[in-house]
Amino acid sequence: MSTPDIVVCADRDALNLEAANRFVELAEAAIAERGRFMIALSGGSTPKALFELLASDVWKDRVDWGRVHLFWGDERGVPKDHPESNFGMTNRALIAHVDIPEENVHRVKTEGGTPDEVAAAYADELRAAFGLEAGGVPRFDLIHLGLGDDGHTASMFPGTTAMHEQVKLVVAVWVEKFQQHRITTTPVLINNAAEVQFLVAGSSKVDVLPQVISGAYEPDRLPSQTVRPSSGELRWLVDRDAAAKLE
Repeated sequence: MSTPDIVVCADRDALNLEAANRFVELAEAAIAERGRFMIALSGGSTPKALFELLASDVWKDRVDWGRVHLFWGDERGVPKDHPESNFGMTNRALIAHVDIPEENVHRVKTEGGTPDEVAAAYADELRAAFGLEAGGVPRFDLIHLGLGDDGHTASMFPGTTAMHEQVKLVVAVWVEKFQQHRITTTPVLINNAAEVQFLVAGSSKVDVLPQVISGAYEPDRLPSQTVRPSSGELRWLVDRDAAAKLE
């Protein structure tokens, strides 16, 4: 496991600019080497602003979208056009504005059965997209994650067991605080990525961020601590408000 790279940005705009530059650099490198760029996205306000930036006239032509494949690190148990849908947010902010083939957009099909069935189907789609047999673990070029003020990431929340999963790529969880099922990728998948980026902004994260990065290992309380890439890079892109209590 490599030492995390912590990049403190002046504000949210600077954070988005840093993330957009890294997105473009990694996409160019992956496409040059393997012909495609495989990325798992996150939901929330911070990535929404990043997606809008990438979709802007200044940025969208810097990416060969025809060779980009989009996946999601987690999804809420709602229809794809629901206001809370992570796919729906990305579609409105990014996908609708760039020339990406429909077959390159690999959303979690929440309408596909019970939560457990949806999770199993998404794991199958992940392996199929990467050309893997049963039991294979995809290696993403980049995974975006957020950090909740309760220490969760993706939909691995305190009170669930997803962060302890050692076999499945994707699981369904019941999140009591929202009274909602979620579909989430697990550390099995996340920690096999070539690069994992946490995008963290705002003063609401100021207390939890140092606990996650340098505090005692308490994954049941701080599930995001289980993100420890085995042979990839871990990068924290944080704004000054969130980083105020980092040493």
